[in-house]
This record gives sequence, C-alpha cells and structure tokens, in this order.
Amino acid sequence: MLNNADVVVVGAGIAGLATAHQLTGAGLSVVVLEAAPHVGGRMATETVDGFRLDLLGPLFTTPEVAGVPVRPFAPGVLVHSDGRYGRWGAAHAPWSARGARGARGTGGAGGAWTPAGTRGMARALAGGPRGPAVPLDQARLGASLVRLATTPTARLLTRTERTAREALTARLPGRTVQGVLRPLLAALLGDPDLTTSSRRADLALRSFSRGRLGMPLGGSGTVAERLAAALPPGTVRTGVEVTEASISRVTTAEHGVFSCRSVVVATGGRTAAELLPGLRLPEYRAATVLHHTAPAAPAADPVLLVESDPGGPVAWTAVTSAMDPTRAPAGRTLITSMILGTPPDDTERRARKHLATLYGVSTDEWELLALHHTPRAFPAMRPPFDPERPVRVLSGLYVCGDHRATGTPVGALASAHRAATALLSDLGVRTASAEPGAERAA
Repeated sequence: MLNNADVVVVGAGIAGLATAHQLTGAGLSVVVLEAAPHVGGRMATETVDGFRLDLLGPLFTTPEVAGVPVRPFAPGVLVHSDGRYGRWGAAHAPWSARGARGARGTGGAGGAWTPAGTRGMARALAGGPRGPAVPLDQARLGASLVRLATTPTARLLTRTERTAREALTARLPGRTVQGVLRPLLAALLGDPDLTTSSRRADLALRSFSRGRLGMPLGGSGTVAERLAAALPPGTVRTGVEVTEASISRVTTAEHGVFSCRSVVVATGGRTAAELLPGLRLPEYRAATVLHHTAPAAPAADPVLLVESDPGGPVAWTAVTSAMDPTRAPAGRTLITSMILGTPPDDTERRARKHLATLYGVSTDEWELLALHHTPRAFPAMRPPFDPERPVRVLSGLYVCGDHRATGTPVGALASAHRAATALLSDLGVRTASAEPGAERAA
C-alpha cells in the first residue's frame, strides 16, 4: 500500500471524516490517519455486554447529525433543586406541567423508578411558588427565549460580549439564572460556572428553544461510523500516530512518511497545536461519563434530569435506554450520567449516592458498566468568541475541529466544510456537490 495521496487528513473524528468525504467527493485521493484504534475521537462508542456506551455523549438540539437521526428526550428538562423538581420546556411552554406523567417514573416493581418528592415535584410542575421559578420569572424567561429563538445569528454575534453569567444576570433574576439556566448550560456546554462567552451561550439557548435535546441513534459513535463507511475502502487507517505535518508530507511514528499535496489537521486542540506550531492552544473543560445498568423497567417518557445544586457531583443524568432502546439489550436498562470538571477520588461512590437522591431509589444494585474520564472534553469558549476561527494555516495546510468553531460536534462539522472548501479552492478544484454533516454551526 503506497504512502501517498492528494491529501492527508490527520484525525478520524467527525471533522476529519467529514473533510475526507467532501474531498473524495471532489475526486481527490485522501488518506485519513488516526492514532487511536477506532474512529470517532471523543464521539466514539464502545460495546460492552450488548450495551452501546458513549465515551463522552454530547447533547444535540438538531433532528439529525451527518445523516444519523437524533433520538430526542421528552420536551424540556427536569431540574432538581433542593429536593424539588421542575419541568422546563421550550420557548413556547417554559415550566410546563405536560411532562408530569413521564416525570413520575418509568414503572418497575414497587415504583423503582419514581423520583423522590412526587408531591413537591407536582407543585413545581404546576408553576407554584415552591418550584424553581415563580410565575413572573417564568414569564420573563419565556419571553427571553422567544426573542432568542427569533433573533438571527448575525445579530446575536453583534451583541455586547461578556461572560454568560454577567449577560444573563443583567436580563433575568439571579434565581432563574442559577436555578435554571446554569444547569442547562452546564449540560449543553460543560460550563457550570457560566464563564462561556455570552454570545456562545445565547446561541446554545436559541438552539434549545428551537428544538429538543437528544442523542444520536445507537450512540454518538454511529456518526463517525457512518462517515467512515461512506469513504472509499482503505481511506481510513487507525493505529497510525502522526509526529510531524507539513504541506507536502506527514511523518508517523511507525508507519513511515506519507507524501501529499495538502494536509488537514483534524485532531483535538492540543494535538493540533503540537503539530502546527503557532496555533493557539484552546482551553478545555474536563468531564466524566458513567454508565450504569439497573433492574429492567418498561419504556417511558424519557427526560433529561439536570442538577441545579452546585454540590453535585452529577451534572445531568438520563435513562438513555428509554430515549434510545438500541443502546441496551432487550429488557435491560441503561442510565448515563455526567460529572463536570475534575472528578473526586471516589467518583463512582459519590455519583451512586447522588443518583440515589436524584432518582429517589436505592442504587445499591446498580452495576457500573463503564466510567470514562475525558480531560479535554469541551472547548472553553470564553470571550472573545469567534464561531469561525481560521481554518487555513497557509495554502496547503489546514486545520479543523470543534475548537475552530462553536465547541460542539455540529460546529466541528461546519469547520470541516470550511477547511475542505478552502483546500479545494486553493487547488483549483471546482465542485458543487454537497457533503454529509455540513450543518451550520449553532
């Protein structure tokens, strides 16, 4: 097998694979080199005893991603705060009681899936004063989200920029920001401290108000698997570590030198900065994902449960097998939870204790299927925020990934489209074909 191609793409995450698809569609020969033994990067999915377990499992607000359907949770989110629950919906129905049936539980012997404090939760769902928001706060929050949902992206990006906490507190009561928006943005952006750019936070809240939270069918890894399967055989080579990259060649640790006309670095931010001296190393936030299984429960209205109290450690959790039955064997239940930041030494014990509080059941019989810690899980999009960072390092050398866009998988795909388009333009290749996954970053 010859080590030469028109283009070498470094990294087989969704950005690298989407770039390769657009380039091969334009008639170029492409080789994708991936250091890991699998494709997908942070969006990989592993199979354990028939369960499909995401390494990270980001949340989406789009109906599909790169052609893979996104299975939605029940509308809105269920917010837990000081032992009480409040259901918060989209812009048209904030703090709606319509989800009360699904929030009561998913059945099971002895009500094993019924959250604690049902009466308190019902009062919260009804919008009473014991809920996470009082009626006036609800109205102000709903109006704010309606405005965001109808504001063009260009206008959002011209707003005065500051941290998300500063901007949101200026528009809404502090109790609404802390009790509702902070846990929601923690789930969407991995930022429980609200230090993200206010412009990035507005884009995330607008996407939420327009759609529904969900996850790709079969696991996040299905996106990369679909993109890889659409490439010509032999395009993707895993287990190949790249040590140097330039316009005309890529050097690997154990697989020799690859000659080419152009190179696209589609890795995470740290690796990209190592291969491309002078590229600014982005700041990242860490996350830990835990997957548990418990005694089987019938399918029910699946809801994303977020924690408002900062003590945690769990930021959000969901019965993901209720949202997407393909993630678990028949008759089995999969519970996925996320911890943000540096996890405690006794991560699983503390998470299990917190989950018992959130679900209102004993978790003693829950079985831990996997625990994945990702030190660089979410790019920290602090001010100043640029949703379209440059992808052309110089003619013949390009970079793409979520760190070049909005910090999300959809942004990574958008940056891949920009990088491939710039490369084709520099090579003088004209094409009108569309590539999968070129969603506009939002």
